[in-house]
Amino acid sequence: MRKGIKVALDPTPRQEQALWSHAGAARFAFNIALLHIRSQLSGCTPVQDKGRADWSMPALRRWWNEWKREIAPWWNENSKEAYNTGLQSLSDAFSNYFDSRSGTRKGRRMGWPRPRKRSKTTPRFTYTTGSFGVADDHGLKLPRIGRVHCMENVRRLVGDARITRMTIRHEGGRWYASLSVECDEPQPAANLKGSIGIDLGVRTFATLSDGTMIANPHRMKLIARKQRRLSRRLSRRHKGSKRWVEAKRENSKLANRAANQRRDMLDKTTTMLAATYRDISIEDLNVKGMSRRNKPKEDPGRPGEYLPNGRARKSGLNREILDQGFGMFRRMLEYKCARTGARLHVIDRWYPSSKTCSGCGTVKTKLSLNTRTYVCHTCGLVMDRDLNAAINIQVAGSAPETLNARGGNTRRTPGAHSPNETRTKQPHPKGMRLGANTRKSVLQAKTN
Repeated sequence: MRKGIKVALDPTPRQEQALWSHAGAARFAFNIALLHIRSQLSGCTPVQDKGRADWSMPALRRWWNEWKREIAPWWNENSKEAYNTGLQSLSDAFSNYFDSRSGTRKGRRMGWPRPRKRSKTTPRFTYTTGSFGVADDHGLKLPRIGRVHCMENVRRLVGDARITRMTIRHEGGRWYASLSVECDEPQPAANLKGSIGIDLGVRTFATLSDGTMIANPHRMKLIARKQRRLSRRLSRRHKGSKRWVEAKRENSKLANRAANQRRDMLDKTTTMLAATYRDISIEDLNVKGMSRRNKPKEDPGRPGEYLPNGRARKSGLNREILDQGFGMFRRMLEYKCARTGARLHVIDRWYPSSKTCSGCGTVKTKLSLNTRTYVCHTCGLVMDRDLNAAINIQVAGSAPETLNARGGNTRRTPGAHSPNETRTKQPHPKGMRLGANTRKSVLQAKTN
């Protein structure tokens, strides 16, 4: 199986200068090859584009090897992998553009490749061939650069795996190495037990069906004041000046610190869940729809005017939703469950988990977000709203596949029952909440 490992680098000043040189070489190769393709396509119609120029990686590499001594006399100062990174990026950009136009590539429409500016391009380059790898416990070997110190024990992280790809990237004021390794399939964990339902939210990040609540660190609120101050400082400085670059670097460091805190919390939470429970049930959340801004409402009495629609209030909620990282939480949980052998059940996004009573199954028609305590007028159940939803998610995940939106055939095979068989409609199984004294909620089916 393939696995990704990311470690922070601690280069010396000379090595950092070499890293910047390699990243600039990758950007130079992209831009000069793009200029070459443009010169070949000058005067062509869009229909003639594919037949006039060849932007495949082998063709670009042949062209570069033929002309590199004339267009870049300093080419031997950097590793050849740096130039191959830029050429491969350009080849992929052209392939994505034409596949997007023809409908072969799904997703948003891709535009024509444009030159990469130094101020707007993330410095990076990739090693795919050569003598790169682990040098020692805290060192990586990079061709043409040498041994670069790492902030973690990289040999322990890699182990016996084989490194197939290494990408060096600069973000948030630091250099990182992303390793793609091939390792053996891990053995499923033998100590997994029980099932759990997870309800994700904003006030409390995650509420588990056993009553456990994982707090929300509220990173955005903690750094919002400092971020506003740094943004004002950046806007007052002349773009491109030395002080503007310094302010932009500080702003980037702050955003990168918040992203690292988010990833660290999600990593620890998903690792704990995947290593503890045998069955994990979550909702299929539509994060893009949840964070969509409110539509304007026209005032029928005043043409051209609009009614208040709570757009400013919704924008604050949108920031909180995006800050939680619900999509990253699900992606991490998917591959970690595959490693440990746990089963992940994804519940249909239209399942009314918050409106359904976990005691008797009654579904409310309306339930506002301000109502934090669920009160059932049918059975008298009083419970925290998020805990009630987590229990319903757990029950739905434990139900047959046709109920938890994972497919399945509901038709019985011919001959499965006798024509003279009399079948009666079975009552819906209801449950009762136990363990209220210990703040632990479980469902137990009533038996005769």
